[in-house]
Amino acid sequence: MARRYDPDRRTRIIDAALAVMAADGIAGLSHRTVAAEADVPLGSTTYHFRSLDELLIAALRRCNETFAQALRGSEVLAAPPATGAAAPGAGLADELTRLLGQWFAGERGAIELEYELYLAALRRPALRPVAAEWTEAAVEVLSRRTDPETARALVALMDGICLQVLLTGGSFDADHTREMLARVADGRG
Repeated sequence: MARRYDPDRRTRIIDAALAVMAADGIAGLSHRTVAAEADVPLGSTTYHFRSLDELLIAALRRCNETFAQALRGSEVLAAPPATGAAAPGAGLADELTRLLGQWFAGERGAIELEYELYLAALRRPALRPVAAEWTEAAVEVLSRRTDPETARALVALMDGICLQVLLTGGSFDADHTREMLARVADGRG
């Protein structure tokens, strides 16, 4: 029997892993559940991803890219900071708040999955470099508008705000977020 050419199979397996984890969390992830979701033979999942950690790495990279693309695609973040502004961090805080607001306006399950994968690095050392990639990519983009240390503080604050909203079941408070981000961006925080 001839082998079927399927160039998108690896991508479908990653998509299936994300779907399984969105429904059942990381605890529900196995090569078998992913193969069933992707409608591929079990051997395909183990061919493309020898271990569940490899599959989790690919899934986390996919999630990282979503928000990183939003940051890179922002005209405000790509532009140099305005000179002579009374509060130079205000525009940066406004844009970051807008992006977080869009993120929270979507399906909350997607955000929960991204943070579940991000926090899985606490127990799975193989995921740590990929979790760090997200931070470094965000710092790189934000450093176009501010110094690298302030950029790192802004990323930490955004992570903290997102985790608090997710863990408390609260709603995203754009005004509070904007104020806190502006304080850090302007060196008042």
